[in-house]
Amino acid sequence: MTHFVMEADGASRGNPGHASYGTVIRNANTGEVVAERAAVLGHATNNVAEYSGLVAGLSAIAEIDPDALVEVRMDSKLVVEQMSGRWKIKSPDMQKLAIEAREILPYGNVTYTWIPREDNKHADALANEALDTHLAGGSGIISRP
Repeated sequence: MTHFVMEADGASRGNPGHASYGTVIRNANTGEVVAERAAVLGHATNNVAEYSGLVAGLSAIAEIDPDALVEVRMDSKLVVEQMSGRWKIKSPDMQKLAIEAREILPYGNVTYTWIPREDNKHADALANEALDTHLAGGSGIISRP
């Protein structure tokens, strides 16, 4: 069984405002980056952007190995606590995204860890790259392997 570490982040310039997400997936044993995803969401809150990064990353992992074990690392305490089941999800938009995230991989295959913002720089850079590219007239979509 494959084991991945996934880092995800959301960005919103204004809250709500122009929003995007970024996610990086690494082989847990080697640290090798196996996939990067980022995209612009349009006008959204930072929390929706964070959840969207989670969904995108888990979806990318499901394409690689739908039975993989995954440690999700995020600097969003809200998403980590809600997805771990310790905090309630009150926002209907986030409820939908949380349900979508839970249905991507088998229950029990995904764990959540909060990390400090400075340890989530790769995912943050991807989110900002997507947003900057879009605001400059590009697609705002990043999909590497």
